[in-house]
Amino acid sequence: MTQAQSKSGPADEFEEKTLDEHVVKIYRCAKVVKGGRRFRFAALVIVGDRSGQVGVGYGKANEVPAAVDKGIKNAKKNMFTVPLKGNTIPHRVVARFGASKVVMIPAGEGTGVIAGVHFRPLLELAGVRDVLTKSLGSHNPKNLLQAGVAGLKQLRAGEDVAQLRGVELE
Repeated sequence: MTQAQSKSGPADEFEEKTLDEHVVKIYRCAKVVKGGRRFRFAALVIVGDRSGQVGVGYGKANEVPAAVDKGIKNAKKNMFTVPLKGNTIPHRVVARFGASKVVMIPAGEGTGVIAGVHFRPLLELAGVRDVLTKSLGSHNPKNLLQAGVAGLKQLRAGEDVAQLRGVELE
């Protein structure tokens, strides 16, 4: 058996999609001990394929690279599918997590992603190219991204809703 093939067939058949990663924020926490301060790090990471698959993860470790790796692994584990309507979202959605509230509105072709600095990568890595957003309340990156994930999970394609209701789209 060649190296390119495995027992179940060619290796490229099961090749994982290329995923883009974005580190939103690195947190540093200090523990004061007798000899001084001990630092630990946490990383908030977004992973997506820019065509409807996205995930958010959080990793903690004693070193920054290890925290980022754990965050990426956690994000891959938490990936979900975002229904898209062309380059935008199918409908307006409002989502809340903690004190953060996010409003996402579909936009016309060529508008771009109008979003805050912490929220923009989530939409870009999900494959949304035209959308208007507004974040209200707390701008804590963790809560903002969780609200964004909740909003993206609320999205439903028109065909799915029509099928659930037993109606035909015109």
